[in-house]
Amino acid sequence: MLGVARTLGLELDEIAEFLIFYPAPIARHAQRLRDLVKEAVPNAVERLRPGWRLIGYDLPITRHGTYFAWVWPENEHVHVGWQVGTLMADPHGLLRGAHLRLKKVRYLTYGPRDRIAPRPVIEFTRDAARIAAMSRGERQLLALARSA
Repeated sequence: MLGVARTLGLELDEIAEFLIFYPAPIARHAQRLRDLVKEAVPNAVERLRPGWRLIGYDLPITRHGTYFAWVWPENEHVHVGWQVGTLMADPHGLLRGAHLRLKKVRYLTYGPRDRIAPRPVIEFTRDAARIAAMSRGERQLLALARSA
């Protein structure tokens, strides 16, 4: 498909090129999730992480950025996740990852026919950015408060 796009004279950014290799519904969901993450945290730096096969987001608050979120397409579904997920408020129990005993991350998963509700994605992303911007001590206090 990439060769066809180039033959037609279409210029694609590296993330668009990456998404071409996924089924169309998954690529559309990944694009929608990208848009929601960027809407939630406009100053987030988006970049492809080809070794991990995902699209990562950094906060520009340290020299090399602070990694806090990702969009991870797979052939059967796409995830949007947050590096500080265990510290995030989840009053409705929407976040996944605890069942896998993941120590820090939490995520949402969308299949090709699922509807993406924007509000939870935006709220979780903003909360993750807020927590990721905290000092280590502030995050430790938050973890203690959550476990109490």
